[in-house]
Amino acid sequence: MNLNAISTREMSRAEWLEERTKGIGGSDAGIILGLNKYRTAFELWLEKTGQVTPQEIDNEAIYWGNEMENVVAKEFEKRTDKKVRRSNFMYSHPEYPFIKANVDRLVVGESAVLECKTASAYLAKEWEADEVPDTYLVQVQHYMGVTGKEKGYIAVLIGGNRFVWKEVERDEELINMIFEAEKHFWKYHVLQGNPPVLDGSSAAEKYLKEKYDRAEKDKEIILSSDYKDLLSQYEKIKADEKLIKAAKTEIENKVKAELKDAETGIIDRFQVSWKNQSRTSVDTTALKQKFPDIYREVLKETSFRKFAVKEFDN
Repeated sequence: MNLNAISTREMSRAEWLEERTKGIGGSDAGIILGLNKYRTAFELWLEKTGQVTPQEIDNEAIYWGNEMENVVAKEFEKRTDKKVRRSNFMYSHPEYPFIKANVDRLVVGESAVLECKTASAYLAKEWEADEVPDTYLVQVQHYMGVTGKEKGYIAVLIGGNRFVWKEVERDEELINMIFEAEKHFWKYHVLQGNPPVLDGSSAAEKYLKEKYDRAEKDKEIILSSDYKDLLSQYEKIKADEKLIKAAKTEIENKVKAELKDAETGIIDRFQVSWKNQSRTSVDTTALKQKFPDIYREVLKETSFRKFAVKEFDN
């Protein structure tokens, strides 16, 4: 299998992230298939079409995941007596160059790739027995599909103190399904500019706010019949939200009554807190009364579109 590849050895992290926007990578596969709990296809579309700057989530989990990659790879070598090496290349599928692969390690002497992960102790159940989280499973299958490798390994450090490694056999049917979804996403959504179905993400909300920031005064349209059921569903969700909020507040009140004047309470795997906090803010009523001129000077007008649903009586 002849692979197209570019060296990543001299790339900065920013350059590497930018290069990833030019195609579909292994970590994108789970997002496109709707398996990723943290990112949506709509958010990915915004990134791949250049509407947002590609960036990594700036948090401790991502930082330590990157830092611990080498530790996980070394431990895999110790546990398995296998040898691995960095590839230092970004591979492209020979038929579909926009389908790319950045593998963590290649296994020496085998037609295999290794993917290194870290996971929170709270996610330990996802790795029990032969289980591999779906989003990681399709990532490894994606890599095997691009590189032509016959096998994959995935190694994970869970909670900083439990190491697990698993073998993933090549699944041709699954690889074809992944590639079909990726081809559709790239050609129809990215190249043709058709956004995926709008979801409940903040990215989708921001996109609509910026694209349609002002309403044309007194303009009215007739919605298609499809929206009757959608709006009925919306009203039901609103009613359920009120019930859920009331149920949540009831539980909070019961726990607060038990805490009394204690800051924290512990039971089994839960810890609750009810701590003193304070913040400083401007008393706008007092400012308006005592310093009306200053109040007028610092007033700032903002505009936005308010969404509301009203149900007419039959």
